[in-house]
Amino acid sequence: MAALLERIQRANRPGFETMSPPEARVAYTAAAEVLEPPRVPLARVEDIALPGAAGVALAARLYAPSASVLPVLLYLHGGGFTIGNLETHDSLCRQLAKRSGAAVIALDYRLAPEHRFPTAVDDCWSALQALARPQTAARLGLDTTRLAVGGDSAGGTLAAVCALLARDAGLRLALQVLITPGTIAHADTPSHARFAHGFLLERQAVDWFFDNYIAVDDRTDWRFAPALAPEHEGVAPACLVVAECDPLVDEGVAYGDILRSAGVAVDLEIYRGMTHDFIKMGRVLPEAAQAQQAIANALRKAFE
Repeated sequence: MAALLERIQRANRPGFETMSPPEARVAYTAAAEVLEPPRVPLARVEDIALPGAAGVALAARLYAPSASVLPVLLYLHGGGFTIGNLETHDSLCRQLAKRSGAAVIALDYRLAPEHRFPTAVDDCWSALQALARPQTAARLGLDTTRLAVGGDSAGGTLAAVCALLARDAGLRLALQVLITPGTIAHADTPSHARFAHGFLLERQAVDWFFDNYIAVDDRTDWRFAPALAPEHEGVAPACLVVAECDPLVDEGVAYGDILRSAGVAVDLEIYRGMTHDFIKMGRVLPEAAQAQQAIANALRKAFE
């Protein structure tokens, strides 16, 4: 990891915060899979559409390792609510489908600053509700009575929020997969200070993502900071993956503690020496494949 960080720093790429959001999206898309293994072939890879907030049609992509009627993970990509798309997380979603034996559906929810908080939340929740409907399951040939939600970074935040919304709506989820999620209102934990610079996710970028997505006065809304939800009892079991050298590690671990104290089953793994986004670096980091397999195992167990 240290050698990889040194290579990244030598490349001296401009930070996202120095670009416009459209420029940052292009840059992120160009680099997103450079450190990932080649896209593994699957029995089904189909571009589909799911309804977002107010019925807006959102692009999505279905990955399935077989033609069987499979359970489903709705996957929400990272990117600070501002960047990221179906292409940036294609390799990762393929790996999760192949390793778990489940179908994975990636959602292209709308991004800030064009669509600020809570649009991303509303889009993801609408898509999750749509997947739970029998007619959607029949159309896609999937078993959405066995349904999970997951994501990385900002997508992990959205997944945690969707799990809370599902609990409130009586929608049973088998699992929530939270990969290096953000869970608090302000980037003010010790790990945010300790890993502010030189550990891939720079403090300036975090501030830029937050400013694009949400007003400061709205940041105590639990739909942005799920740790602040009034109660966590009854949410889906959690598979929580965090990285030791990540600004977000403290809030990830703390969220696991919050869930456990509410009686929620939590499988938490801290990947030592890893930084934010390590799970998308499987070409060079064996820990990425280990984390992907751990998530796959948790999905298999939850769907049994």
